[in-house]
Amino acid sequence: MRRRAIISMTPLIDVVFILLVFFMLASSFMDWRTLELGVAKAGGTGKMAGAMLVELRGDDLRLSGRTMSEDDVLQTLRQRFLADPAQKVLIKPAPGVPLQRAVALIDRIAAAGGKEVSFVASPEGR
Repeated sequence: MRRRAIISMTPLIDVVFILLVFFMLASSFMDWRTLELGVAKAGGTGKMAGAMLVELRGDDLRLSGRTMSEDDVLQTLRQRFLADPAQKVLIKPAPGVPLQRAVALIDRIAAAGGKEVSFVASPEGR
């Protein structure tokens, strides 16, 4: 009479344990922060009437057409937010400006009291 082969569960348990350890080490348990951004189209419907335009250029910033330092821009915006908490801010980054710089500016505007911040899409759609 032939004996039946005994199937051991040990290798299966080892594989499951290795997969469990792999996914535990490969997973990230950080709480990622997200930004809610709107995109204002150039020549839009006027929903952004009265918004302040911040142009993010290579080395400097322009607020409503005036070249200013970042601290001066934030101080001016802070004063506007005190007068009107619903003040809208449009950010128009120049081509080639790193995204991290734009996000850092959004963070600083939010810290100054800005609640409605949008990016301006260029007319070419870039």
